[in-house]
Amino acid sequence: MHKPLHAIFKHGKLVSAMLLAGALAGCAQSVDMKEQQVSLTQFVSDTQIGEQNEGASENNWWRRLDSPQLNNLVTDALAMNHDLKTSQLQLDAAIARLGAARADYYPQGSLSVGAERSSLDGAITRQSNAGVNVNWQLDLFGRITALVDAANAGALNQAEQLRALQVEVVSAVVQGYVSYQGNVQKQAIIEMQIEALEQSIDVLKARVEEGVANELDLNRTLAQLKQQQALIPELSYLQYRDLATLAVLTGRLASDITLIEEPELLSHEFSVSFNKASEAMALRPDITSALYQFSQAYSLSVAASKALLPDISLAGFAGVVSLTSNDLEDTVQQWQVTPKVEWSLLSYPALLAQRDAQQFLSEAAYSDYQSKVLKAISDSELTLQRLVKQQQQLSYADQRFNYANKAFGQAQAMYQEGQIPYLELLDARQDVLIAQENAVDSTIASLQAKVSAYQAFNGRWSFELNNL
Repeated sequence: MHKPLHAIFKHGKLVSAMLLAGALAGCAQSVDMKEQQVSLTQFVSDTQIGEQNEGASENNWWRRLDSPQLNNLVTDALAMNHDLKTSQLQLDAAIARLGAARADYYPQGSLSVGAERSSLDGAITRQSNAGVNVNWQLDLFGRITALVDAANAGALNQAEQLRALQVEVVSAVVQGYVSYQGNVQKQAIIEMQIEALEQSIDVLKARVEEGVANELDLNRTLAQLKQQQALIPELSYLQYRDLATLAVLTGRLASDITLIEEPELLSHEFSVSFNKASEAMALRPDITSALYQFSQAYSLSVAASKALLPDISLAGFAGVVSLTSNDLEDTVQQWQVTPKVEWSLLSYPALLAQRDAQQFLSEAAYSDYQSKVLKAISDSELTLQRLVKQQQQLSYADQRFNYANKAFGQAQAMYQEGQIPYLELLDARQDVLIAQENAVDSTIASLQAKVSAYQAFNGRWSFELNNL
């Protein structure tokens, strides 16, 4: 069993792991992402969460359900989901901004070509020129580097947000598909219950007419029938809701999606296993996204500090001028190089305030990163507890169904021997159907809990989604 979260607090491991980046402030140019990932992986490993489920690789875990329909839905969702397309475009924009930031390392300038013709007191003069203007800001103090680091962290953050959305979409598709197939099975069981109740009502009506039974039993059975019949519209709606959810996830309309019944899905062997649970936790996109947000804020804080130092640049011009022609004939060359130092001494109060503000934002981003780590650990621990609970409830539900089924078999034998009336046989059959419905509910809940477990420990399998 893994250590409970409060034990980690008690031994101080959380504090030591979470304060590793404290030494970064004021001495590092950027956040050491590799060191942070190693420290986080070790910290998660110390919690021992998920170790009891380690085994086979979790990559493409939904394929273990052996459902071609489900596999196609996942593939379609990854290819056609509009939210994923939006996030991908936002990632492309972040990469473009990174390219623009890196361009500041190089000289910037413009090319100009001009011609002029003028008249003064009847005398016409012509003049033309062409030249290149160049301005090169030297990154002697690292301000441009810090801005590039911030843009790079922003792009990586957007990539992690895309990965997190992919995890959410895949998990939602599997959960929606399981829910749909479960609701189909539940409707079939309800219809069998209705059939059994209708048979009971026919027998009771005959017994009432014969004076053997009273109308109380008949009315109670009629009430049960109406109760079960009222569930059919609800289950039909739930099936349509599941179809609509799957349609949105796959970029279609509900009318464009058709699924066939797959009753074997609920009885398929499907277990939860992770190749390396600690890595699966430490590489979760919500955690790495928060880490990149902290890295971006920290780099912007460094850039704000560097803004207090002088800016050193070189400005240059090279070109030709023709004083007698518009065609650049009989030109003379000219060039100019101008070193330049700018120091915003008069803006120091504003720059200091901006630096302080950015440092506060950096600290806030790191606090948010710590919070994301704690929430991820708590979420994963809770998910595994839910998994254990649902497995236990499923075991009890299956046992209940087995006992009810045995009782029904005994009732059949006793009815054939004339030991019990037909109405008791129908009651035994009704008990079996109710127990079967409860078992289906528990099976659905157990499958959903397993999907949630894979969703919580998604750090490794989410990297393989783009390789499908």
